[in-house]
Amino acid sequence: MDEREWDAAMIATLEHVNYLTVHGEEYQTLEGKLNLDAGQLELLVVKMNNK
Repeated sequence: MDEREWDAAMIATLEHVNYLTVHGEEYQTLEGKLNLDAGQLELLVVKMNNK
């Protein structure tokens, strides 16, 4: 859905958020996975229906 560089402050905020917005669409965050081998932070999200 989206790839970007994350800094320490952005990662720290994940402890406190339940929803995020990407390209104008809102998603509920369910869980995260830190893949050290690939150097990736992956988030499991569900798209919210805001209509």
